[in-house]
Amino acid sequence: MNFAQDQLGPLLHDASRLVRKRFSQRASEYGLSSAQWRLLAVVLREGRASQARIADKLEIEPISVSRLVDRMEQAGWVAREPDPDDRRVRVIVPTASTLLIRNDLKAMADSVFAEALSGLAPEARAALIAGLASVTATLSQAVCDAAADVKDT
Repeated sequence: MNFAQDQLGPLLHDASRLVRKRFSQRASEYGLSSAQWRLLAVVLREGRASQARIADKLEIEPISVSRLVDRMEQAGWVAREPDPDDRRVRVIVPTASTLLIRNDLKAMADSVFAEALSGLAPEARAALIAGLASVTATLSQAVCDAAADVKDT
C-alpha cells in the first residue's frame, strides 16, 4: 500500500468529523443539536421517511431515532404521519414551518461546504467530488453484493 492509500481512511474520517462539527456549530443558531440537524437533513432530502430508514441513514439504533423524533416533534421541526402504503408504519415528515426555512437551512449548509472547499481550486473541487462519488458508488455496490451473498447462504 502506498502513502496516499494509508491516509485515505483517516482523512475521510477527519473530514467527515470536522464537517459535522462545523454543521453543529452553525445548526446551534437554529437551536438544533448535531443529531437533530442530521435527522432533519435526511427528512428534508427524502420528504418523508420511516424511523427505520432514518436510523439506517444515521447509523444509529431505531430507539435513539424515536427519542430524537419525539424531541424534534415537540419543537415543531417534524411530524409523524401514517404511511399511506403500510398502516402499521408512521413516517416522519418536515412541518410546514420547517419547509418555510428550508432555503435558509440549505444556504447554511452550502456555506459550510463552501468553507470546507475554500482551500481548493475549482478543478481540484471537481476532482474531489468526482473521486468521492466514484468511491461511494464502488463501495455501495460492494456492500450490496456482500449483503446478497450473505442472504443467499
